[in-house]
Amino acid sequence: MARILITSAIPYINGIKHLGNLVGSQLPADLHARYMRARGHEVLFLCATDEHGTPAELAAAKAGKLVAEYCAEMWEVQDRLGKGFRLSFDHFGRSSSPQNRKLTQHFAGRLADAGLIEEVTEKQVYSNADGRFLPDRYIEGTCPNCGYDRARGDQCENCTKQLDPTDLINPRSAISGSTDLEVRETKHLYLKQSAMRGQLSEWIDSKTDWPILTTSIAKKWLNDGDGLQDRGITRDLDWGVPVMKGEEPWPGMEGKVFYVWFDAPIEYIACAVEWMDSGKGDDWERWWRTDKGADDVRYVQFMGKDNVPFHTLSFPATILGSGEPWKLVDYIKSFNYLNYDGGQFSTSQGRGVFMDQALEILPPDYWRWWLLSRAPETSDSEFTWEAFQQDVNKDLADVLGNFVSRITKFCRSKFGEVVPEGGEPGEAEAALTRALQTRLTAYEAAMEAIEVRKAAAELRALWVLGNEYLQSAAPWSAFKTDEARAAAITRTALNLIPFYATLSAPFIPDAAAAMHAAMGTEPAWPESAEAALTALPAGHAFTVPDVLFRKIADEEREEWQQRFAGIRT
Repeated sequence: MARILITSAIPYINGIKHLGNLVGSQLPADLHARYMRARGHEVLFLCATDEHGTPAELAAAKAGKLVAEYCAEMWEVQDRLGKGFRLSFDHFGRSSSPQNRKLTQHFAGRLADAGLIEEVTEKQVYSNADGRFLPDRYIEGTCPNCGYDRARGDQCENCTKQLDPTDLINPRSAISGSTDLEVRETKHLYLKQSAMRGQLSEWIDSKTDWPILTTSIAKKWLNDGDGLQDRGITRDLDWGVPVMKGEEPWPGMEGKVFYVWFDAPIEYIACAVEWMDSGKGDDWERWWRTDKGADDVRYVQFMGKDNVPFHTLSFPATILGSGEPWKLVDYIKSFNYLNYDGGQFSTSQGRGVFMDQALEILPPDYWRWWLLSRAPETSDSEFTWEAFQQDVNKDLADVLGNFVSRITKFCRSKFGEVVPEGGEPGEAEAALTRALQTRLTAYEAAMEAIEVRKAAAELRALWVLGNEYLQSAAPWSAFKTDEARAAAITRTALNLIPFYATLSAPFIPDAAAAMHAAMGTEPAWPESAEAALTALPAGHAFTVPDVLFRKIADEEREEWQQRFAGIRT
Protein backbone atom coordinates (compact mmCIF):
# COMPACT_ATOMS: atom_id res chain seq x y z
CA MET A 1 0.00 0.00 0.00
CA ALA A 2 1.42 3.34 -1.09
CA ARG A 3 0.75 6.72 0.48
CA ILE A 4 -0.45 9.33 -2.00
CA LEU A 5 -0.69 13.06 -1.19
CA ILE A 6 -2.87 14.93 -3.68
CA THR A 7 -3.46 18.66 -3.89
CA SER A 8 -5.57 20.63 -6.33
CA ALA A 9 -4.77 24.22 -7.18
CA ILE A 10 -6.75 26.23 -4.67
CA PRO A 11 -9.54 28.37 -6.21
CA TYR A 12 -9.91 32.08 -5.55
CA ILE A 13 -12.64 33.00 -3.12
CA ASN A 14 -14.10 35.71 -5.35
CA GLY A 15 -17.04 33.96 -6.94
CA ILE A 16 -18.35 30.63 -8.10
CA LYS A 17 -16.00 28.70 -10.39
CA HIS A 18 -16.84 27.71 -13.95
CA LEU A 19 -16.46 24.32 -15.62
CA GLY A 20 -13.08 25.29 -17.05
CA ASN A 21 -11.74 25.86 -13.54
CA LEU A 22 -13.24 22.55 -12.41
CA VAL A 23 -11.68 20.39 -15.13
CA GLY A 24 -8.33 22.17 -14.86
CA SER A 25 -7.58 21.03 -11.32
CA GLN A 26 -10.16 19.79 -8.82
CA LEU A 27 -12.01 17.24 -10.96
CA PRO A 28 -9.00 15.30 -12.31
CA ALA A 29 -7.46 15.43 -8.84
CA ASP A 30 -10.62 13.80 -7.51
CA LEU A 31 -10.46 11.16 -10.25
CA HIS A 32 -6.91 10.27 -9.16
CA ALA A 33 -7.82 10.26 -5.47
CA ARG A 34 -10.82 7.99 -6.01
CA TYR A 35 -8.83 5.58 -8.17
CA MET A 36 -5.93 5.35 -5.74
CA ARG A 37 -8.29 4.72 -2.82
CA ALA A 38 -10.06 2.03 -4.87
CA ARG A 39 -6.71 0.29 -5.39
CA GLY A 40 -6.17 0.17 -1.64
CA HIS A 41 -3.70 3.02 -1.22
CA GLU A 42 -3.70 5.53 1.64
CA VAL A 43 -4.70 8.90 0.19
CA LEU A 44 -4.74 12.41 1.60
CA PHE A 45 -6.57 14.73 -0.81
CA LEU A 46 -6.43 18.41 0.10
CA CYS A 47 -7.82 21.62 -1.31
CA ALA A 48 -8.80 25.03 0.06
CA THR A 49 -10.02 28.46 -0.87
CA ASP A 50 -7.47 31.16 -1.74
CA GLU A 51 -8.79 34.08 0.29
CA HIS A 52 -6.19 36.83 0.37
CA GLY A 53 -5.32 39.68 -1.93
CA THR A 54 -7.17 42.38 -3.77
CA PRO A 55 -9.70 40.07 -5.48
CA ALA A 56 -11.21 39.20 -2.12
CA GLU A 57 -11.22 42.82 -0.97
CA LEU A 58 -12.93 44.08 -4.11
CA ALA A 59 -15.48 41.27 -4.23
CA ALA A 60 -16.37 41.91 -0.60
CA ALA A 61 -16.73 45.65 -1.21
CA LYS A 62 -18.96 44.97 -4.21
CA ALA A 63 -21.12 42.72 -2.05
CA GLY A 64 -21.25 45.34 0.71
CA LYS A 65 -19.68 43.00 3.27
CA LEU A 66 -16.62 42.91 5.49
CA VAL A 67 -13.95 40.89 3.71
CA ALA A 68 -13.77 38.25 6.47
CA GLU A 69 -17.54 37.83 6.38
CA TYR A 70 -17.56 37.60 2.59
CA CYS A 71 -14.80 34.98 2.56
CA ALA A 72 -16.59 32.87 5.17
CA GLU A 73 -19.80 32.92 3.13
CA MET A 74 -18.05 32.12 -0.14
CA TRP A 75 -16.12 29.27 1.47
CA GLU A 76 -19.49 27.75 2.40
CA VAL A 77 -20.66 28.13 -1.20
CA GLN A 78 -17.53 26.58 -2.71
CA ASP A 79 -17.57 23.77 -0.14
CA ARG A 80 -21.21 23.00 -0.97
CA LEU A 81 -20.59 23.01 -4.71
CA GLY A 82 -17.54 20.79 -4.29
CA LYS A 83 -19.70 18.29 -2.46
CA GLY A 84 -22.32 18.71 -5.20
CA PHE A 85 -19.78 17.57 -7.78
CA ARG A 86 -18.75 14.74 -5.44
CA LEU A 87 -15.22 16.06 -4.94
CA SER A 88 -13.87 13.74 -2.27
CA PHE A 89 -11.53 16.08 -0.39
CA ASP A 90 -10.25 14.75 2.91
CA HIS A 91 -10.24 18.39 3.95
CA PHE A 92 -11.31 21.59 2.24
CA GLY A 93 -9.48 24.37 4.02
CA ARG A 94 -9.01 28.13 3.97
CA SER A 95 -5.86 30.11 3.30
CA SER A 96 -7.02 32.65 5.89
CA SER A 97 -6.74 30.01 8.62
CA PRO A 98 -4.56 30.58 11.70
CA GLN A 99 -2.58 27.52 10.65
CA ASN A 100 -1.64 29.13 7.34
CA ARG A 101 -0.83 32.44 8.96
CA LYS A 102 1.59 30.73 11.34
CA LEU A 103 3.26 28.64 8.64
CA THR A 104 3.60 31.57 6.22
CA GLN A 105 5.29 33.68 8.86
CA HIS A 106 7.49 30.71 9.77
CA PHE A 107 8.67 30.24 6.17
CA ALA A 108 9.38 33.96 5.83
CA GLY A 109 11.54 33.83 8.92
CA ARG A 110 13.46 30.79 7.69
CA LEU A 111 14.04 32.38 4.28
CA ALA A 112 15.27 35.58 5.92
CA ASP A 113 17.67 33.62 8.12
CA ALA A 114 18.99 31.91 4.98
CA GLY A 115 19.70 35.27 3.36
CA LEU A 116 17.05 34.74 0.69
CA ILE A 117 14.92 37.79 1.47
CA GLU A 118 15.92 41.37 0.94
CA GLU A 119 14.19 44.68 1.48
CA VAL A 120 13.75 46.64 -1.72
CA THR A 121 12.54 50.18 -2.19
CA GLU A 122 10.55 49.96 -5.36
CA LYS A 123 8.36 52.10 -7.48
CA GLN A 124 4.79 50.90 -7.52
CA VAL A 125 1.74 52.12 -9.38
CA TYR A 126 -0.66 54.26 -7.36
CA SER A 127 -4.15 55.04 -8.62
CA ASN A 128 -5.29 58.51 -7.68
CA ALA A 129 -8.87 57.69 -8.63
CA ASP A 130 -8.92 54.62 -6.37
CA GLY A 131 -6.81 56.16 -3.61
CA ARG A 132 -4.57 53.11 -3.27
CA PHE A 133 -1.54 51.27 -4.53
CA LEU A 134 -2.59 48.80 -7.18
CA PRO A 135 -1.40 45.21 -6.91
CA ASP A 136 0.12 43.96 -10.13
CA ARG A 137 -2.92 41.94 -11.19
CA TYR A 138 -5.15 45.01 -10.86
CA ILE A 139 -3.33 46.94 -13.51
CA GLU A 140 -4.33 46.07 -17.07
CA GLY A 141 -2.88 47.01 -20.38
CA THR A 142 -1.41 45.70 -23.60
CA CYS A 143 1.20 42.95 -23.32
CA PRO A 144 4.52 44.09 -24.86
CA ASN A 145 5.27 40.48 -25.80
CA CYS A 146 2.14 39.31 -27.64
CA GLY A 147 -0.08 42.38 -27.92
CA TYR A 148 -2.95 40.95 -25.82
CA ASP A 149 -4.92 44.02 -24.68
CA ARG A 150 -6.10 42.67 -21.30
CA ALA A 151 -2.78 41.55 -19.87
CA ARG A 152 -2.39 41.90 -16.11
CA GLY A 153 0.51 43.59 -14.42
CA ASP A 154 1.89 40.32 -13.06
CA GLN A 155 1.39 37.98 -15.99
CA CYS A 156 -0.16 37.85 -19.43
CA GLU A 157 -2.75 35.08 -19.40
CA ASN A 158 -2.52 34.88 -23.19
CA CYS A 159 1.20 34.12 -23.57
CA THR A 160 1.96 33.38 -19.83
CA LYS A 161 4.90 35.82 -19.82
CA GLN A 162 5.75 37.19 -16.38
CA LEU A 163 5.38 40.98 -16.34
CA ASP A 164 5.85 44.05 -14.21
CA PRO A 165 3.11 46.72 -14.31
CA THR A 166 5.54 49.20 -15.84
CA ASP A 167 5.99 46.82 -18.80
CA LEU A 168 2.37 47.28 -19.90
CA ILE A 169 1.45 49.53 -22.78
CA ASN A 170 -1.39 51.98 -22.00
CA PRO A 171 -1.87 50.77 -18.41
CA ARG A 172 -5.15 51.38 -16.56
CA SER A 173 -6.71 50.49 -13.22
CA ALA A 174 -8.63 47.23 -13.43
CA ILE A 175 -10.76 48.53 -10.55
CA SER A 176 -11.99 51.81 -11.95
CA GLY A 177 -10.58 51.85 -15.47
CA SER A 178 -8.80 55.08 -14.64
CA THR A 179 -5.57 55.93 -16.45
CA ASP A 180 -4.75 58.53 -13.76
CA LEU A 181 -1.87 56.46 -12.45
CA GLU A 182 1.43 57.51 -11.00
CA VAL A 183 4.48 55.70 -9.72
CA ARG A 184 5.31 56.10 -6.02
CA GLU A 185 8.03 54.63 -3.83
CA THR A 186 7.22 51.91 -1.31
CA LYS A 187 9.34 49.31 0.48
CA HIS A 188 8.76 45.58 0.10
CA LEU A 189 10.35 42.22 0.78
CA TYR A 190 11.68 40.23 -2.16
CA LEU A 191 12.33 36.50 -2.37
CA LYS A 192 15.71 36.05 -4.07
CA GLN A 193 14.57 33.37 -6.48
CA SER A 194 17.52 33.99 -8.77
CA ALA A 195 19.83 32.65 -6.05
CA MET A 196 17.95 29.36 -6.28
CA ARG A 197 18.36 28.93 -10.05
CA GLY A 198 20.90 26.11 -9.92
CA GLN A 199 19.03 24.16 -7.26
CA LEU A 200 15.68 24.57 -9.05
CA SER A 201 17.18 23.63 -12.41
CA GLU A 202 18.69 20.45 -10.99
CA TRP A 203 15.40 19.54 -9.32
CA ILE A 204 13.32 20.14 -12.47
CA ASP A 205 15.80 18.18 -14.61
CA SER A 206 15.33 15.21 -12.28
CA LYS A 207 11.59 15.07 -13.06
CA THR A 208 11.86 13.10 -16.28
CA ASP A 209 8.33 11.69 -16.02
CA TRP A 210 6.50 15.02 -15.87
CA PRO A 211 4.01 15.85 -18.63
CA ILE A 212 5.53 17.79 -21.53
CA LEU A 213 3.20 20.72 -20.78
CA THR A 214 4.50 21.02 -17.21
CA THR A 215 8.17 20.64 -18.07
CA SER A 216 8.11 22.98 -21.06
CA ILE A 217 6.53 25.80 -19.06
CA ALA A 218 8.87 25.29 -16.11
CA LYS A 219 12.00 25.29 -18.26
CA LYS A 220 10.82 28.24 -20.31
CA TRP A 221 10.47 30.32 -17.16
CA LEU A 222 13.68 28.99 -15.67
CA ASN A 223 15.82 29.58 -18.73
CA ASP A 224 14.16 32.71 -20.12
CA GLY A 225 16.40 35.69 -19.55
CA ASP A 226 13.80 37.43 -17.37
CA GLY A 227 11.84 34.38 -16.21
CA LEU A 228 13.28 33.55 -12.80
CA GLN A 229 13.53 36.95 -11.20
CA ASP A 230 13.59 37.97 -7.57
CA ARG A 231 9.96 38.49 -6.71
CA GLY A 232 8.15 40.71 -4.25
CA ILE A 233 6.37 38.74 -1.52
CA THR A 234 4.64 41.62 0.29
CA ARG A 235 1.89 44.08 -0.62
CA ASP A 236 0.35 47.30 0.66
CA LEU A 237 -3.02 45.82 1.61
CA ASP A 238 -5.17 45.44 4.70
CA TRP A 239 -6.36 41.88 4.11
CA GLY A 240 -3.84 39.05 4.31
CA VAL A 241 -1.18 37.46 6.48
CA PRO A 242 0.61 40.22 8.44
CA VAL A 243 4.31 40.46 7.64
CA MET A 244 6.25 38.94 10.51
CA LYS A 245 9.51 37.04 10.81
CA GLY A 246 8.27 33.92 12.53
CA GLU A 247 6.74 35.28 15.72
CA GLU A 248 8.75 38.50 15.66
CA PRO A 249 7.67 41.85 14.14
CA TRP A 250 9.44 42.78 10.92
CA PRO A 251 10.75 46.36 11.31
CA GLY A 252 9.67 48.65 8.50
CA MET A 253 6.97 46.24 7.30
CA GLU A 254 4.21 47.41 9.61
CA GLY A 255 0.79 47.49 7.93
CA LYS A 256 1.86 45.24 5.09
CA VAL A 257 0.77 41.70 4.28
CA PHE A 258 2.37 38.83 2.42
CA TYR A 259 1.63 38.63 -1.29
CA VAL A 260 -1.13 36.12 -1.93
CA TRP A 261 1.12 34.03 -4.20
CA PHE A 262 3.53 33.56 -1.31
CA ASP A 263 0.99 32.39 1.24
CA ALA A 264 -1.45 30.51 -1.04
CA PRO A 265 0.75 27.48 -1.85
CA ILE A 266 1.79 27.25 1.80
CA GLU A 267 -1.90 26.55 2.48
CA TYR A 268 -1.37 23.10 0.96
CA ILE A 269 0.69 22.29 4.05
CA ALA A 270 -1.50 24.30 6.42
CA CYS A 271 -4.55 22.47 5.08
CA ALA A 272 -3.11 19.23 6.45
CA VAL A 273 -2.67 20.92 9.83
CA GLU A 274 -6.31 22.06 9.65
CA TRP A 275 -7.29 18.48 8.76
CA MET A 276 -5.58 17.19 11.89
CA ASP A 277 -6.83 20.00 14.12
CA SER A 278 -10.40 19.39 12.96
CA GLY A 279 -10.23 15.85 14.31
CA LYS A 280 -10.53 14.25 10.86
CA GLY A 281 -6.91 13.20 10.58
CA ASP A 282 -3.83 12.07 12.44
CA ASP A 283 -0.29 13.44 12.39
CA TRP A 284 -0.01 15.88 9.47
CA GLU A 285 3.78 15.85 9.58
CA ARG A 286 3.97 12.26 8.32
CA TRP A 287 2.62 13.64 5.02
CA TRP A 288 4.74 16.78 4.77
CA ARG A 289 8.00 16.33 6.69
CA THR A 290 10.54 13.90 5.29
CA ASP A 291 12.11 13.59 8.74
CA LYS A 292 8.72 12.44 10.07
CA GLY A 293 7.91 9.76 7.50
CA ALA A 294 6.95 11.73 4.38
CA ASP A 295 9.95 10.43 2.45
CA ASP A 296 7.80 7.50 1.29
CA VAL A 297 4.86 9.69 0.21
CA ARG A 298 4.14 10.31 -3.48
CA TYR A 299 2.96 13.90 -3.83
CA VAL A 300 0.89 14.78 -6.92
CA GLN A 301 -0.38 18.27 -7.78
CA PHE A 302 -3.12 19.17 -10.28
CA MET A 303 -3.45 22.59 -11.90
CA GLY A 304 -4.11 24.64 -15.01
CA LYS A 305 -1.12 25.66 -17.12
CA ASP A 306 -1.23 29.24 -15.85
CA ASN A 307 -0.36 27.99 -12.36
CA VAL A 308 2.64 25.92 -13.43
CA PRO A 309 5.36 28.62 -13.07
CA PHE A 310 4.49 29.30 -9.44
CA HIS A 311 4.34 25.60 -8.54
CA THR A 312 7.55 24.64 -10.34
CA LEU A 313 9.60 27.68 -9.31
CA SER A 314 8.23 30.02 -6.64
CA PHE A 315 6.75 27.50 -4.20
CA PRO A 316 9.69 25.07 -4.53
CA ALA A 317 12.04 28.04 -3.95
CA THR A 318 10.18 28.67 -0.68
CA ILE A 319 10.37 25.02 0.34
CA LEU A 320 14.00 24.47 -0.66
CA GLY A 321 15.11 27.86 0.60
CA SER A 322 13.78 27.17 4.09
CA GLY A 323 16.48 24.55 4.57
CA GLU A 324 13.97 22.33 6.33
CA PRO A 325 12.98 18.76 5.38
CA TRP A 326 9.68 19.49 3.64
CA LYS A 327 8.14 17.17 1.07
CA LEU A 328 8.53 18.42 -2.51
CA VAL A 329 6.08 17.56 -5.24
CA ASP A 330 6.84 14.39 -7.20
CA TYR A 331 4.48 14.87 -10.15
CA ILE A 332 2.63 17.90 -11.50
CA LYS A 333 -0.32 17.15 -13.76
CA SER A 334 -1.10 20.32 -15.67
CA PHE A 335 -3.92 21.08 -18.08
CA ASN A 336 -4.54 23.41 -20.98
CA TYR A 337 -7.67 25.54 -21.13
CA LEU A 338 -11.22 24.43 -21.73
CA ASN A 339 -12.88 27.07 -23.88
CA TYR A 340 -16.58 27.75 -24.06
CA ASP A 341 -18.66 27.57 -27.22
CA GLY A 342 -16.47 29.66 -29.51
CA GLY A 343 -14.99 31.85 -26.77
CA GLN A 344 -13.38 31.52 -23.36
CA PHE A 345 -14.69 30.68 -19.93
CA SER A 346 -14.06 33.68 -17.71
CA THR A 347 -14.91 34.25 -14.07
CA SER A 348 -14.22 37.97 -14.33
CA GLN A 349 -16.38 38.36 -17.44
CA GLY A 350 -19.04 35.86 -16.33
CA ARG A 351 -18.78 33.84 -19.53
CA GLY A 352 -19.72 30.14 -19.59
CA VAL A 353 -21.47 27.61 -17.37
CA PHE A 354 -20.66 27.87 -13.69
CA MET A 355 -20.71 25.08 -11.14
CA ASP A 356 -23.97 26.07 -9.47
CA GLN A 357 -25.75 26.47 -12.80
CA ALA A 358 -24.49 23.11 -14.05
CA LEU A 359 -25.92 21.28 -11.04
CA GLU A 360 -29.28 23.01 -11.50
CA ILE A 361 -29.51 21.49 -14.98
CA LEU A 362 -28.22 17.93 -14.54
CA PRO A 363 -26.72 15.67 -11.86
CA PRO A 364 -22.94 15.72 -11.37
CA ASP A 365 -22.11 12.48 -13.20
CA TYR A 366 -23.21 13.94 -16.55
CA TRP A 367 -20.74 16.80 -16.16
CA ARG A 368 -17.98 14.70 -14.61
CA TRP A 369 -18.02 12.23 -17.48
CA TRP A 370 -18.04 14.83 -20.24
CA LEU A 371 -15.38 17.06 -18.68
CA LEU A 372 -12.99 14.23 -17.87
CA SER A 373 -13.46 12.40 -21.17
CA ARG A 374 -12.70 15.69 -22.97
CA ALA A 375 -10.03 16.93 -20.52
CA PRO A 376 -7.66 19.45 -22.18
CA GLU A 377 -4.47 17.47 -21.63
CA THR A 378 -2.45 17.91 -24.82
CA SER A 379 -4.10 21.06 -26.16
CA ASP A 380 -6.93 23.45 -25.41
CA SER A 381 -10.35 21.89 -25.86
CA GLU A 382 -13.81 23.37 -26.22
CA PHE A 383 -17.15 22.86 -24.55
CA THR A 384 -20.03 22.96 -26.98
CA TRP A 385 -23.61 22.05 -26.20
CA GLU A 386 -23.79 19.80 -29.25
CA ALA A 387 -20.78 17.77 -28.13
CA PHE A 388 -22.10 17.59 -24.58
CA GLN A 389 -25.50 16.33 -25.72
CA GLN A 390 -23.96 13.83 -28.11
CA ASP A 391 -21.56 12.31 -25.58
CA VAL A 392 -24.09 12.11 -22.75
CA ASN A 393 -26.66 10.46 -24.98
CA LYS A 394 -24.23 8.09 -26.67
CA ASP A 395 -21.80 7.13 -23.89
CA LEU A 396 -23.90 7.33 -20.76
CA ALA A 397 -27.45 6.65 -21.92
CA ASP A 398 -27.00 4.40 -24.98
CA VAL A 399 -23.93 2.42 -23.93
CA LEU A 400 -23.72 2.09 -20.14
CA GLY A 401 -27.26 2.94 -19.07
CA ASN A 402 -28.88 0.88 -21.81
CA PHE A 403 -26.76 -2.17 -20.99
CA VAL A 404 -27.69 -2.13 -17.30
CA SER A 405 -31.39 -1.56 -18.00
CA ARG A 406 -31.58 -4.13 -20.74
CA ILE A 407 -30.05 -7.09 -18.93
CA THR A 408 -31.68 -6.49 -15.54
CA LYS A 409 -35.13 -6.12 -17.07
CA PHE A 410 -34.64 -9.19 -19.26
CA CYS A 411 -33.55 -11.27 -16.29
CA ARG A 412 -36.51 -10.11 -14.22
CA SER A 413 -38.92 -11.05 -16.99
CA LYS A 414 -37.49 -14.55 -17.57
CA PHE A 415 -35.77 -15.64 -14.35
CA GLY A 416 -36.91 -13.20 -11.66
CA GLU A 417 -34.71 -10.78 -9.73
CA VAL A 418 -31.99 -13.32 -8.98
CA VAL A 419 -28.89 -14.39 -10.84
CA PRO A 420 -30.04 -17.46 -12.80
CA GLU A 421 -28.42 -20.86 -12.52
CA GLY A 422 -27.79 -23.39 -15.25
CA GLY A 423 -25.63 -23.54 -18.34
CA GLU A 424 -21.86 -23.25 -18.66
CA PRO A 425 -19.76 -20.48 -20.17
CA GLY A 426 -18.64 -21.15 -23.73
CA GLU A 427 -16.39 -19.64 -26.35
CA ALA A 428 -18.35 -16.39 -26.46
CA GLU A 429 -17.70 -15.89 -22.74
CA ALA A 430 -14.04 -16.83 -23.14
CA ALA A 431 -13.63 -14.30 -25.94
CA LEU A 432 -15.38 -11.66 -23.84
CA THR A 433 -13.08 -12.41 -20.90
CA ARG A 434 -9.96 -12.01 -23.04
CA ALA A 435 -11.18 -8.74 -24.52
CA LEU A 436 -12.18 -7.39 -21.12
CA GLN A 437 -8.80 -8.29 -19.63
CA THR A 438 -6.96 -6.46 -22.39
CA ARG A 439 -9.05 -3.34 -21.85
CA LEU A 440 -8.85 -3.62 -18.05
CA THR A 441 -5.06 -3.72 -18.19
CA ALA A 442 -5.02 -0.69 -20.51
CA TYR A 443 -7.48 1.17 -18.28
CA GLU A 444 -5.42 0.57 -15.16
CA ALA A 445 -2.24 1.67 -16.96
CA ALA A 446 -3.88 4.91 -18.13
CA MET A 447 -5.24 5.64 -14.66
CA GLU A 448 -1.86 4.97 -13.04
CA ALA A 449 -0.22 7.32 -15.55
CA ILE A 450 -2.96 9.97 -15.00
CA GLU A 451 -3.79 9.95 -18.71
CA VAL A 452 -7.34 11.11 -18.19
CA ARG A 453 -8.77 11.06 -21.71
CA LYS A 454 -7.13 7.74 -22.52
CA ALA A 455 -8.54 6.24 -19.32
CA ALA A 456 -12.03 7.48 -20.22
CA ALA A 457 -11.71 5.96 -23.70
CA GLU A 458 -10.65 2.60 -22.24
CA LEU A 459 -13.53 2.67 -19.76
CA ARG A 460 -16.02 3.39 -22.52
CA ALA A 461 -14.50 0.54 -24.55
CA LEU A 462 -15.16 -1.78 -21.60
CA TRP A 463 -18.81 -0.71 -21.57
CA VAL A 464 -19.04 -1.29 -25.34
CA LEU A 465 -17.75 -4.86 -24.95
CA GLY A 466 -20.70 -5.65 -22.71
CA ASN A 467 -23.18 -4.26 -25.22
CA GLU A 468 -21.57 -6.13 -28.10
CA TYR A 469 -21.59 -9.37 -26.12
CA LEU A 470 -25.23 -8.96 -25.16
CA GLN A 471 -26.20 -8.15 -28.72
CA SER A 472 -24.36 -11.09 -30.27
CA ALA A 473 -25.16 -13.66 -27.55
CA ALA A 474 -28.83 -12.54 -27.58
CA PRO A 475 -30.18 -14.29 -24.47
CA TRP A 476 -33.75 -13.38 -25.51
CA SER A 477 -33.31 -15.54 -28.62
CA ALA A 478 -31.48 -18.34 -26.81
CA PHE A 479 -34.24 -18.52 -24.22
CA LYS A 480 -36.69 -19.75 -26.85
CA THR A 481 -34.70 -22.92 -27.56
CA ASP A 482 -32.07 -23.32 -24.79
CA GLU A 483 -33.02 -21.89 -21.42
CA ALA A 484 -29.77 -23.05 -19.81
CA ARG A 485 -27.72 -21.19 -22.41
CA ALA A 486 -29.82 -18.06 -21.86
CA ALA A 487 -29.18 -18.38 -18.12
CA ALA A 488 -25.41 -18.58 -18.66
CA ILE A 489 -25.43 -15.49 -20.87
CA THR A 490 -27.60 -13.57 -18.43
CA ARG A 491 -25.41 -14.55 -15.47
CA THR A 492 -22.30 -13.37 -17.31
CA ALA A 493 -23.92 -10.07 -18.28
CA LEU A 494 -25.22 -9.41 -14.76
CA ASN A 495 -21.71 -9.89 -13.41
CA LEU A 496 -20.57 -7.08 -15.65
CA ILE A 497 -22.67 -4.57 -13.70
CA PRO A 498 -20.68 -4.57 -10.41
CA PHE A 499 -17.51 -4.85 -12.51
CA TYR A 500 -18.47 -1.70 -14.41
CA ALA A 501 -19.60 0.01 -11.21
CA THR A 502 -16.24 -0.40 -9.52
CA LEU A 503 -14.23 0.65 -12.58
CA SER A 504 -16.51 3.60 -13.33
CA ALA A 505 -16.72 4.99 -9.78
CA PRO A 506 -13.78 7.43 -10.15
CA PHE A 507 -15.56 9.02 -13.13
CA ILE A 508 -19.26 8.67 -12.25
CA PRO A 509 -19.54 7.90 -8.52
CA ASP A 510 -23.32 8.32 -8.18
CA ALA A 511 -24.15 5.96 -11.04
CA ALA A 512 -21.58 3.50 -9.72
CA ALA A 513 -23.19 3.56 -6.28
CA ALA A 514 -26.62 3.02 -7.86
CA MET A 515 -25.32 -0.01 -9.78
CA HIS A 516 -23.80 -1.54 -6.67
CA ALA A 517 -26.98 -0.88 -4.69
CA ALA A 518 -29.13 -2.52 -7.36
CA MET A 519 -26.89 -5.58 -7.50
CA GLY A 520 -26.43 -5.84 -3.72
CA THR A 521 -22.64 -5.65 -4.07
CA GLU A 522 -19.79 -3.71 -2.49
CA PRO A 523 -16.96 -2.05 -4.42
CA ALA A 524 -13.94 -4.34 -4.72
CA TRP A 525 -11.30 -3.86 -7.40
CA PRO A 526 -11.29 -6.95 -9.61
CA GLU A 527 -8.26 -9.22 -9.56
CA SER A 528 -8.98 -10.08 -13.18
CA ALA A 529 -11.77 -9.99 -15.73
CA GLU A 530 -12.19 -13.74 -15.30
CA ALA A 531 -12.73 -13.36 -11.56
CA ALA A 532 -15.16 -10.49 -12.11
CA LEU A 533 -17.37 -12.53 -14.45
CA THR A 534 -17.93 -15.24 -11.84
CA ALA A 535 -18.21 -13.04 -8.74
CA LEU A 536 -22.01 -13.23 -8.43
CA PRO A 537 -23.26 -16.75 -7.66
CA ALA A 538 -26.51 -18.19 -8.93
CA GLY A 539 -29.34 -17.19 -6.64
CA HIS A 540 -27.85 -13.80 -5.76
CA ALA A 541 -30.70 -11.31 -5.51
CA PHE A 542 -30.77 -7.92 -7.27
CA THR A 543 -33.24 -5.18 -8.14
CA VAL A 544 -33.78 -3.42 -11.43
CA PRO A 545 -32.33 0.09 -10.95
CA ASP A 546 -33.94 3.31 -12.04
CA VAL A 547 -32.72 4.74 -15.33
CA LEU A 548 -29.08 5.63 -14.76
CA PHE A 549 -28.88 8.35 -17.40
CA ARG A 550 -31.60 10.06 -19.35
CA LYS A 551 -31.05 11.48 -22.79
CA ILE A 552 -30.78 15.21 -23.41
CA ALA A 553 -33.47 16.35 -25.84
CA ASP A 554 -32.76 18.78 -28.67
CA GLU A 555 -35.21 21.26 -27.14
CA GLU A 556 -33.28 21.25 -23.85
CA ARG A 557 -29.97 21.74 -25.59
CA GLU A 558 -31.32 24.69 -27.56
CA GLU A 559 -32.77 26.24 -24.42
CA TRP A 560 -29.47 25.92 -22.57
CA GLN A 561 -27.53 27.35 -25.49
CA GLN A 562 -29.72 30.42 -25.37
CA ARG A 563 -29.73 30.68 -21.60
CA PHE A 564 -25.95 30.67 -21.31
CA ALA A 565 -25.13 32.70 -24.39
CA GLY A 566 -25.02 35.96 -22.45
CA ILE A 567 -22.93 37.33 -19.63
CA ARG A 568 -23.58 36.23 -16.08
CA THR A 569 -23.98 39.21 -13.76
